[in-house]
Amino acid sequence: MTQTVSFEQLLGQLRFDENGLIPAIVQDAVSKEVLTLAYMNKESLAKSLQTGETWFWSRSRQELWHKGATSGHTQRIMSMRYDCDGDALVVQVIPNGPACHTGSYTCFGQTIASGGEAAEGADQTTVPDRFAILNELEQLIASREAERPEGAYTTYLFEKGVDKILKKVGEEAAEVIIAAKNHSHDELRYEAADLIYHLLVLLREQKLPLDDVLAELRRRR
Repeated sequence: MTQTVSFEQLLGQLRFDENGLIPAIVQDAVSKEVLTLAYMNKESLAKSLQTGETWFWSRSRQELWHKGATSGHTQRIMSMRYDCDGDALVVQVIPNGPACHTGSYTCFGQTIASGGEAAEGADQTTVPDRFAILNELEQLIASREAERPEGAYTTYLFEKGVDKILKKVGEEAAEVIIAAKNHSHDELRYEAADLIYHLLVLLREQKLPLDDVLAELRRRR
C-alpha cells in the first residue's frame, strides 16, 4: 500500500465515532464481492497498516482481533480507502479462505428480493447488463476457492492446482478451434462457454482480476 501521509495525519482525516470506531467494508480485490463489514479503532488500523493484514476491534468481545489468527483465513490487504466524510473505510483484500464465521465466502449471502412475490413472476428474459453473468461467475468461482465445497467441479480444479487448470484451458481452446472448423454454432457456443469458465478459474488462481483484463482491452482500443 502507498501511504502518502503519516499515520498521525491520516488519523486527522478520519472521523471515529463516540466509541472510537470506524466501519470498514472489506471487499475481495479480485472479484469485487463485498465480504464483510467490521470495525476498526486506531490501534487495529495501525496494525493493519503495519502488517498488511486485516485487524479489527470486536465490539462483542471488546478486544482486538487479527482476522484468520485462529482459522488461518487471513486477509492480505491490497488497498485501503476512506470516503469523502472520512467516517468509513473500504479495504480491498486477497482472502485466504472464507470471510464469514459460518464458513461462507462472504457474510452477505442472503438476498432480499425487491417487490416480494411480484419479483418471482417478473420476466427474466430481459437482462439489463449483458455481461452480468461474468460478474456472477467470477464471484461464484471466488466463493468456490474460499469454501471448497465437496463435489464441486471448481473445488476439484483448485485442489488439483494450476497445472490441471492450464491443461483444461488448453483443451477447451482446442475444442473451440475444432467447433469453429466444423461451422457448428451450437458446438462453438458450448465450447466457448467452457473456455471462458476455465479462463476465469485460471484468473482467480493467479489472483488477476477480470477488471485488469478489461482495462487492458480498453488501453489497447
